[in-house]
Amino acid sequence: MKKLILIFLSLTVLTLTSSNAAIYKGQRVFVKKCLKCHDAGQNFVSKYKMRTWKKLMKKKGKKLAALHLKKRKAKKSWKYFRSKKYSKKTKHLKQFLVEYARDSGNVPACN
Repeated sequence: MKKLILIFLSLTVLTLTSSNAAIYKGQRVFVKKCLKCHDAGQNFVSKYKMRTWKKLMKKKGKKLAALHLKKRKAKKSWKYFRSKKYSKKTKHLKQFLVEYARDSGNVPACN
């Protein structure tokens, strides 16, 4: 019985830790995918408040993707925003964008 409880607790801890978003992963996504068009990375991230980033990133970032898909200037990114990679990485990207929003007081080091 003790082994069963120990196994259950171990699996619960592993599940909880692996499902959380990571800011550093979001930063990596931003550097790889977003800096191509948004050169001023730090200024761009701090352009919006936390509330705005949260709204844009709801439902796996569909609003942010829609903004990019509407604009001709963002044609380079259309393939990415339609891909599964984008929907998989949105929780990390959201965490990064919210963490370094204008009203957060934090400053990212995008390098």
